Amino acid sequence: MITIKDINKPEPILAKGKELELFSRSSDVRATIKTLEAGKPVLVTAFYSNGLTLLNDLKTHLKRKFPNKTFKEQRAYRDAYRKLSLLILIEISEHKLSVKKAPSIGWLKLLYPETSDFLLPFTKVQGLNSAWQWYQNGITVPVLRNKIHPYYGTYFPTRFDHLILFDNWLKRYEGPKKSAIDVGIGSGVLSFQMVKYGFQKVFGTDTNPNAIVGLKEAMGDTKLSRKVELDFGSLFGKWEKPTELIVFNPPWLPAAHNLDSNDEAIYYKDTLFPHFFEAAKQRLLPEGKLLIIFSNLAKITKATTKHPIEEELAKGGRFQLEQCLNRAVKKGSDKTKRDQHWRAEEEVELWVLKHL
Repeated sequence: MITIKDINKPEPILAKGKELELFSRSSDVRATIKTLEAGKPVLVTAFYSNGLTLLNDLKTHLKRKFPNKTFKEQRAYRDAYRKLSLLILIEISEHKLSVKKAPSIGWLKLLYPETSDFLLPFTKVQGLNSAWQWYQNGITVPVLRNKIHPYYGTYFPTRFDHLILFDNWLKRYEGPKKSAIDVGIGSGVLSFQMVKYGFQKVFGTDTNPNAIVGLKEAMGDTKLSRKVELDFGSLFGKWEKPTELIVFNPPWLPAAHNLDSNDEAIYYKDTLFPHFFEAAKQRLLPEGKLLIIFSNLAKITKATTKHPIEEELAKGGRFQLEQCLNRAVKKGSDKTKRDQHWRAEEEVELWVLKHL
């Protein structure tokens, strides 16, 4: 059984014995950034806004050093920013941020019940704050009747084209609806869609304990909790019994670096798809459907020329294509400063496979 101790969360830094450079409004920004580049941590003091200021100055500094035109260049810039920004720390005392005009973040008490005084990277605190707002206020998803309340550290959709594509397919689906398996259930949206369209039982798995804990808490003892059964495990977890429908919304980009728990929702390892198809072959009923929600994102950003589903079909031996549906992705916000010219070519894909 998963407990709060198993949850993925920012590792608390105990401040005892540490001598840190302090950053406030009067600090020399250039000297502070040199300290960060030397691998030494910096502590934000006085006001919460000082941390925001330092992060903005760091971004400006890195943009001068790194070109930011192609997708790969953007990734290099983000990697450098992530590395240095993690050295910018902020103090927590009695589960509250010990600077003025700081937000109140309920996760600090929920996720760290045994540690009340510690340090965290400022960017992690930003993430905790955003996650708390989403958790408290809920997020509207166009394909669902009710809001979702994603738990900290759980992937949830911020764009909905792929969900609309899946919803349209479910509307036309006339096959059996006794059971389905949702591989990598995340915040539960795909499972909730299947329940909406009459599936009697959905078995969901995830390697992220936060997803399992969050969904159990969100569903409580409702009718939905009896329709959706959860397992903390890789791919199909403990679900061995064949089913009518397998749904998989994997990461859409190949991994270019070692992955942490949050990255695994975005980037996939080379072994993911071969292992998935091998296991899916054993768990799909003879007339069942295997649905994979994917995207051409990796191709149009030149992250790779390979397409894992096309490779599986070309290799043969397990599945054949029944249909592939595509939907153009809604254009990103004009307010974003990141160069996303490739967005005009982006499409989400719904691959429907069946046994050979």
